[in-house]
This record gives sequence, C-alpha cells and structure tokens, in this order.
Amino acid sequence: MSDGPEHLTLARHGYLVGREVGRLAYGCWRLPETPQEALAGKIDAALEVGANIIDTAAVYGAGEAERMLGALLAERSSLRDEIVLVTKGGITPPVPYDSTKRHLIASCEASLTRLNCEAVDVFLIHRPDFLTGAAEVAEAVAEIVASGKARSVGVSNYTLEQTRALQSFLDIPLVVTQPEFSALHTDPLDDGTLDYAQGASILPLAWSPLAGGSLATGRVPDRADLRATGLVAVLERIAKDNGSTRECVALAWLLAHPAGVVPIIGTQSPERIRAAAGAFEIKMSRRDWYEILEASRGAPMP
Repeated sequence: MSDGPEHLTLARHGYLVGREVGRLAYGCWRLPETPQEALAGKIDAALEVGANIIDTAAVYGAGEAERMLGALLAERSSLRDEIVLVTKGGITPPVPYDSTKRHLIASCEASLTRLNCEAVDVFLIHRPDFLTGAAEVAEAVAEIVASGKARSVGVSNYTLEQTRALQSFLDIPLVVTQPEFSALHTDPLDDGTLDYAQGASILPLAWSPLAGGSLATGRVPDRADLRATGLVAVLERIAKDNGSTRECVALAWLLAHPAGVVPIIGTQSPERIRAAAGAFEIKMSRRDWYEILEASRGAPMP
C-alpha cells in the first residue's frame, strides 16, 4: 500500500530543434535595465540549472537586449553552441505590428546583426498582425529557414486558430508556441493551445510564469480579484509542506502539465535563477495541482 498520494512527475529535460533542452528557459526582456558586465553571471547561472533556451526579441529595449547578448556571444564564442537561441520579430512600435514578408525578413536579419551570429535556432512571430494574411507570413518564415537565418520557426501570443492557419500554409513544422501562462493566467488550459501543442509536438514556452512576479512576492496585480489572494495562500501552503517557496511551487505547477511546458524565468538575480531549479524538487500531488487551479478560478472543478 502507498504511504501517501502519488506525486506528479516533473521532467527536467525536453527536446527542441533536435537538441536536449532544460525545462526552464531564461528570458532577456529585462536585460536593458541592467549593466552589460552583469550578463555573463546571469547566463552562467541559467546554464547551471539547465536553462539553455535563451529567449529574446527585437523589441526588447528597442534591440538593446539582443545587442547585449550579441556582445557576450562575441566575447565568448563557445557560448553559442551551449544555448538554444530564440528571438522574435513583428512588433514595430508605434504601428504596432508588421508581419509582412519584407518586414519579418528584415527584422530577422537585423536581429542576427545585433546578436553577432549567423542563425538563431528559433525565430518567432511575436504577436499576430491582423493585416497580414497567413499565407504571406508563411512565405516569410519559410524563406527565413530556407536561407539559413533560422533553423526553425514558431509563434508567440497566437490563438489556436491563428496557429493552425499559419501551419496550413507551411511545409515545415512550427516548433514553438509562446503563450502567457501561469497559475494566475490559465487560458492555455482551456483555449486549445496546450492540446494542439501536444498533438503537433510543439514546445510551449510560457511567458510571465509567475504573473509578473506577483506569485513569488505575494503582491497580486491590481487587476486581479480576490481569487488571486486565495491562490497565493494555496501556493504558500504547498511551499511550506515542501520547505520551499511560492515561486518554485508556481513553476512546478506549470512543469507538471503533460504538454512539456517550459517556463521562461526573467529575474535579473543569478541567485534567484539558481533557486528556480528548486521547482523540480517540489512534491506535488494531483490534488495539489487541482487545488491551485480551483483557487485560480475561484470555484471547484465541475
């Protein structure tokens, strides 16, 4: 007989572009707020915990995040082979979106210049452009791959139907979808994003996995209602049971999903990057997982 509830499996590794990747990724959207000389310590901390997917975008700091990462890659040429590099294009303030073929190709080329590399591993459409048809977007990303500027492509903030529409015009598979997903923002569970990802072998990279840090700090955003307070309390209880933190429990909740979700952590503290690996040590029962979801929804499961 079992001595207690069975714990959910939290796999530490997955696969992307034919490479083994860690189930945590490191996001660069806040790099421009920090000095260049601190970047190496952050990337090294990420690699220490297996977070070898490095996620950036042309729009982060108006290109500054890519330039900072490119400077480090130029300084440490061996680093490029250690990471799976992801960048994004298509957001053009104040337009705000342009996914025309001409713009996406130019955006990717400009990213490569800033990143000091010949190709990225994955190029993502950052947000859907309602004025560019799926056929033209497909033409652009297919050319980006065919020309060797990116090894593969994917989407960010796309709905299920937008993803399906783009894939229908492509002979190459989309390999990544990047939705907002956290215990406070659970839409991908219900809108088909994670179901489609499983069926199409697409890797989900979850942005804002701690709801802008609020699930770690306990300071819920103004837009959140009383459900968020209950959610933080449940995370705190499970954290205490594990001798861990709310942050690790919130990440473990994402890691437990069978779609193989990879949370993108964005802290600028090497210590907190290392501490995030504690998520894999969380012992979470099936009941724990659903209790978190029920707290987030403010109602028991039907």
